[in-house]
Amino acid sequence: MSVLVNRVRAGFYLDSVALMRVSRAIGALDGVEAAALMIGSASNRQILADSGLLAKAGEQAVANDLIIAVRAHDTSAAEAALDAAARRLDGTTSSGASGAGLARVRRLESAVALLRNANLALISVPGEFAAAEGRRALAAGLNVVMFSDNVPLDHEVALKQYARSRGLLMMGPDCGTCFINGTPIAFANAVPRGSIGIVSASGTGLQEVATLAARAGHGIAHGIGVGGRDLSDAVGGITTLMAIDLLDADPAVERIVLISKPPAGSVTRRIAERIAASRKPFTVCFLGCPALDLPANATLVPSLRAAAEHCTGTAAAGEDFVARASARLVRRPGRIHGLFCGGTLCGEAQQILLAAGLPVASNAAVPGAVSPRAAGRGNSILLDLGDDDYTRGRPHPMIEPDIRTALIAEALGDASIGAILLDVVIGYGAHEDPAGVVVGALAGLSADRPYVVASVTGTEADPQGYTRQVHTLQSAGVLVAPSNAHAAELALALTTGR
Repeated sequence: MSVLVNRVRAGFYLDSVALMRVSRAIGALDGVEAAALMIGSASNRQILADSGLLAKAGEQAVANDLIIAVRAHDTSAAEAALDAAARRLDGTTSSGASGAGLARVRRLESAVALLRNANLALISVPGEFAAAEGRRALAAGLNVVMFSDNVPLDHEVALKQYARSRGLLMMGPDCGTCFINGTPIAFANAVPRGSIGIVSASGTGLQEVATLAARAGHGIAHGIGVGGRDLSDAVGGITTLMAIDLLDADPAVERIVLISKPPAGSVTRRIAERIAASRKPFTVCFLGCPALDLPANATLVPSLRAAAEHCTGTAAAGEDFVARASARLVRRPGRIHGLFCGGTLCGEAQQILLAAGLPVASNAAVPGAVSPRAAGRGNSILLDLGDDDYTRGRPHPMIEPDIRTALIAEALGDASIGAILLDVVIGYGAHEDPAGVVVGALAGLSADRPYVVASVTGTEADPQGYTRQVHTLQSAGVLVAPSNAHAAELALALTTGR
């Protein structure tokens, strides 16, 4: 019988990404079934409760506390895991940890006083506190990248209106990726500096376009994340329009790329008017969006790959990849089953399958597919495993891709599936070897099982190494495509011949 134990550290705070990494390490220990380290806010306590990880001690925690939750085979394993978590937490905050020699402060005001030339703040605190910290940063004259999610919509609107009044960028909430003046922020990749400016409501969409451009020999001047709700009616595209202004005024930027799911109609009109006022060419990728009335200097493209090709003026590597790969392989009729870490990568694949006439069920926030819960037996299914339904009480799959392991095994045993479709996203902040985790899940892929088709979003200069990740996958029989769109097209060709 499993043992559930919580230990509470009063008055302790650590960045959520750091806590996710400790959670992953503890969860991998012998005898541990599940582990989570979370700040004791009301919403986090509910997440732990829903995940079956909240014990009596954790119920008493408050927002200034840290809950260490472990479910293990027995008491000995649980206590050992709690002690290991404590050692890791102490090491993370000690002077001997990564970042040794850097000054440590407890308040934003102290950081501003210490770094008088700073002009940007990265905020990664629980959503309940993020708006207050964001307003403090803006009041101090700092642009803001808000990694935090679960920030109420009315708080986002107020923050962005305040930022606009001060001439500052409010990037986010839920802004997972940025490239600012050549510096990758949050989940981002090692890409060269160049002349392309990107404004994106999607983190993995920004990563895919930036890395495809980089592998084609082009660089990024800036990649500005705006958060997934910026182009809604409620927010009105405030940060998107300000980001376009900045990129338009920057002489280093020669072309501007916009990435999002379809904006609200009123926002689309404002964006079109702003594009028309620019002399620079624009590439517009609004996934799932029908034809738009855009000015002559803007081109609407249907996919992230098409956006990278259009803004670089070069075809993505492997232009004939799908034809060559499908010609040498036997077709395996069946459904396509996609398991994605990136929501926009899932959405791009969804659009490719829908355009080919396949019935698709998906939880990606892109129009056109039915819900997986409403799917018929014949539907191909594409799942965004970064969705809240899959990440409650556990790290995002880009940090901990083990969430896919059981789902891959289940798909391999389903005779109705002809191809399994995966994304592997590397770069700063991502798992150190996501391809290795995928290979471990395949456990001796046999010839009569579904094809496994994948792409790697990243560059050679990323910590995990693009080529190393590709070779790891190929060594296990995975068909690796040069882009996420190529992977979806290959899965389509192998299962339907289309």
